[in-house]
Amino acid sequence: MEAEFNLTSIQKEDKLIITTEGYINNSAGELLLNEMEKHSDKNLKKVLIDLAKTKVVNSIGISFLIEMIEKLGENGGKLYFTNLDHAIDKTFNIMGLFQYAEKIDSADQL
Repeated sequence: MEAEFNLTSIQKEDKLIITTEGYINNSAGELLLNEMEKHSDKNLKKVLIDLAKTKVVNSIGISFLIEMIEKLGENGGKLYFTNLDHAIDKTFNIMGLFQYAEKIDSADQL
C-alpha cells in the first residue's frame, strides 16, 4: 500500500497543474475534485494531473477523474495526464478515459 495521499497545485492563467503523491482512492479522488473546483471560477480551461508519484488509482478514484472530465467539458475545458505509470496508463486506456482526456509528456505541452 502506498503512503498517505498528498497533492500540490499551481495555477498559471487558465491552466491548473496538480501533482499527486500516493494512492488515488475515494478520499484522494475527492481531494482532486475539490482542488479543481477551488480554481474553477478563474476561467480554468486545462487541468493537468502529474501522476509521477502515484502508482495506483482504484475504480472510485477513476470515477472522480471522470467527474472532473465532465465538469471541465461543460465549460470547454479538458483534463490532461502526465507521467503515468504503465499500469495506470493501461487501465485508463481500457476504460476509455483517453477518449475524453489527453495524455501528454509534460506541462510544457499545455
